[in-house]
Amino acid sequence: MRTMLQEGAHGKWTVSSSDESTEENSDNEKPSTSSLLSTAQGKASGPQYPCSEARKAAHKRKASPVKFSDKSLAPESPPAEKQRASQEGLGWCLSSSDEEPEDREKSAPKERVKEEKRDDAPEEPPQNHSKDERSGNHKAEDCNEAPSEAQDTWDLLNGGNPFRFFLTKVTGIEQSYNSGALHIKDILSPLFGTLISSAQFNYCIDVEWLVRQYPQEFRKKPLLIVHGEKRESKAQLLAQARPFENISFCQAKLDIAFGTHHTKMMLLLYEEGLRVVIHTSNLIADDWHQKTQGIWLSPLYPRLPQGTAGSAGESETNFKSDLISYLMAYNAPTLKEWVDVIQEHDLSETRVYLLGSTPGRYQGIDKEKWGHLRLRKLLKEHASSVPAQESWPVVGQFSSIGSMGADESKWLCSEFQESLVAVGSRATSLLKCDVPVHLVYPTVNNVRQSLEGYPAGGSLPYSIQTAQKQLWLHTYFHKWSAEVSGRSHAMPHIKTYMRPSPDFKKIAWFLVTSANLSKAAWGALEKNGTQLMIRSYELGVLFLPSAFGLDKGYFRVRGKTLSEGNDSATSFPVPFDLPPERYGSKDQPWIWNIPHTDAPDTHGNMWVPS
Repeated sequence: MRTMLQEGAHGKWTVSSSDESTEENSDNEKPSTSSLLSTAQGKASGPQYPCSEARKAAHKRKASPVKFSDKSLAPESPPAEKQRASQEGLGWCLSSSDEEPEDREKSAPKERVKEEKRDDAPEEPPQNHSKDERSGNHKAEDCNEAPSEAQDTWDLLNGGNPFRFFLTKVTGIEQSYNSGALHIKDILSPLFGTLISSAQFNYCIDVEWLVRQYPQEFRKKPLLIVHGEKRESKAQLLAQARPFENISFCQAKLDIAFGTHHTKMMLLLYEEGLRVVIHTSNLIADDWHQKTQGIWLSPLYPRLPQGTAGSAGESETNFKSDLISYLMAYNAPTLKEWVDVIQEHDLSETRVYLLGSTPGRYQGIDKEKWGHLRLRKLLKEHASSVPAQESWPVVGQFSSIGSMGADESKWLCSEFQESLVAVGSRATSLLKCDVPVHLVYPTVNNVRQSLEGYPAGGSLPYSIQTAQKQLWLHTYFHKWSAEVSGRSHAMPHIKTYMRPSPDFKKIAWFLVTSANLSKAAWGALEKNGTQLMIRSYELGVLFLPSAFGLDKGYFRVRGKTLSEGNDSATSFPVPFDLPPERYGSKDQPWIWNIPHTDAPDTHGNMWVPS
């Protein structure tokens, strides 16, 4: 078997030819048949809903932790692991014998495993965890479930948050940092409207948990769940919903291999109007407990007068027609009913731009409807040019990473970067990352020192098989640090992209989205650039200064305290620290499917994924 040594600043692996794969994305893996059968048969080996192998490993370790002092429980070290000790933390080695069976069968789509990532942790372990918060067996659904006080929630809806951008509440941090944050029970509260029906678009769904998040009086209202499950995982999802007669399903078509339905959106129809919520959380308890997530909450859209044309009620950002176009891309009759609902409402108060991805191969004018070319088009048409903006860097922050290619010129610093740096009537094509690119992704220590400890890495599914093929990428990595939002220890499942000034005190634009750093999510050009191929459904919203009446072409970055001259109307609440801190020589990116046994996490445990 052919073997060669690859080495980089943040990793060293033994790569065998059997590890190679043409797989393009690491956040698209579907549940394995065996794992679904075990849950269908009621075994306690994992969550009772389809999810990723990374999340299943985290669930297993929470239920059966491997204590740091209990070396007898750790698997016998293979030769590669014995080499690790002498490498002083420089990297990992993996031979083909160390792979899990599902990783060796990466080419079979039905064996693919859903991967979603999260990270968020500081240099020193948190000191203020209660015994319950530090327990590896906590029930996340029992935490953070009470909605905000009525007045607080009303202030959130009508107070000084012109961007309508929120973070999720986190259990185990100072309560001052949860001020202005939302739990799903807040969003579904009667204070937000008297619900008639709702639609939930998502990736990983625990139906029973979701139903419990609705107030008692709304739990029998019609609920449509839009998902991308197939075969056994679809059957498992439908089985979860059998006790609930009000729930119906819409299966998103995924005709291109390795695609996922990754969009996270709520459509909430009230007696008083309509609300749209675009966010980053899966519909499972863990995603609303101790993770950093993002939410865009629309205004309450009033119903248009009877007889008004459906084209009325459009915003300056074209949000209404773009949302309808996105829903029509599913080609599903059940969503046509929601299109009709949207047409009946006035969405003119919307100040954000919708940015989606839908699976397909697009040519001509359709090429700019979705993915990174949609971002490029929006920036060229609506972003204001700022003096010396050519030198402004780009920052991407995400919880999962796909295959980027053999080097930066294959995608990251060619077509993707060209979209990120577009501005005004021109798009600057600077190859080899002449514009600085900062990629924020948690280190092993970030995860180890997080509120959840190592199991937080179950939602950061960067795999060894993908990482070892792109060591060049790790030189762009920066740590997760979020003192500004009090969430350094709450690993991020949020995904954000932005264009800050060189001093990181201004940003030209900000995007919160479900899209991780992958070609499957953002699209990749084919046929000499004449065609864009996208595998997955994604959705996000783009904040541009011009849509908020700011003529300077940038937002100011909101600081930690009011004394820093913050103005909530003009300063944007970036949820992590700027400037980002580059990985040090001993920092390693979190990789979920290898052991981490050198140091204990905040619960005193090691990470042994299998």
